[in-house]
Amino acid sequence: MPLQRIVFTVTNDLIYDQRMIRICTSLTTAGYQVLLVGKRSASSGPINIKSYSQKRLFTFFKSGLGFYAEYNIRLFFFLLITKADLICCIDLDTMLPVWLVSKLKGNKKVYDAHEYFSQQKEIITRPRVHTVWKWIEKTFVPTFKIGYTVSQGIANEFKKQFNVKYEVIRNLPLQKDLPPQFYNKEKIILYQGAINEARGFEFLIPAMKNIDAVLHIYGDGNYFTQTQNLIVANNLQNKVFLKGKVLPHDLDAVTQQAYIGLNLVENNGQNQYHSLANKFFDYIINEIPQVSMNFPEYKNINDEFEVAVLINDLQPEKISAAINKLLTDDEFYLKLSKNCIQAGNVLNWQQEEKKLLNFYNAII
Repeated sequence: MPLQRIVFTVTNDLIYDQRMIRICTSLTTAGYQVLLVGKRSASSGPINIKSYSQKRLFTFFKSGLGFYAEYNIRLFFFLLITKADLICCIDLDTMLPVWLVSKLKGNKKVYDAHEYFSQQKEIITRPRVHTVWKWIEKTFVPTFKIGYTVSQGIANEFKKQFNVKYEVIRNLPLQKDLPPQFYNKEKIILYQGAINEARGFEFLIPAMKNIDAVLHIYGDGNYFTQTQNLIVANNLQNKVFLKGKVLPHDLDAVTQQAYIGLNLVENNGQNQYHSLANKFFDYIINEIPQVSMNFPEYKNINDEFEVAVLINDLQPEKISAAINKLLTDDEFYLKLSKNCIQAGNVLNWQQEEKKLLNFYNAII
């Protein structure tokens, strides 16, 4: 039987997407031919050589409606001439060309929902933008009968809203052997991931005034400039540092050196409320206690393993109190760090990829 060819479509740069790197690598190792398609921008570095194939599509527009329109048109024609047994769109912003090409060519199609797309804060706070994405979601998601998403909460919402029963494949990192952790290491607070709206930066930055430690922020996104301005406005240039984007391997090394991780999300929209972020598990696998949100998905895991201090909202005094608890209570900190080791033995990609492989083996 010939190898089955799967094409994944994203709108991001390929080298920073840890979830897609893991998924594509696992499927390639299992014997599938895999192609990951994304965008090429002026700031794109060279593609890292992987076991799977990669393709970047150039666009003249770099953001906004122009980008999405141009990218989807280019993606449509690329998929039209590309051999595939199955096409998987990642999130709503590549769904239309995948849907149309699958209709024309008879390819199997899958939806991998990294987000409850129409329920992101940056969308629901813009009424006209929200109307467009909500229409696309309501119209086309029900036609993707096969799919998976990152949390049970989002899967439940999809079942209720779109009558699709999706699998849950979480954003779990690879388990690895760590060097001995020294608990007298420098007390660096770490935020890693997208610097986007609804990630709590307008509350976190002022909270740092009452915290005797430095904050390192690794990432980029649509709230980067505002975060820069917040740092200056609060006179925290010597305490809060924007480090930019780094490659996944380098981010792992950074995380191991941190003392506390942050996973802050506004309760503004179903996407945030049901989130289950990469960084939550990255901190666990690197044995870093964290401050996270008291939302259902995080609470369920924390009830089982206790790896985090959970907060109910993003008031600066609540953020600073949670961080200071970890900075000053050594016994409590050590307990959570040890709990991370136990949690990491269960919450890792080596376990989660079994669900991924079962999913694709069942439909191809």
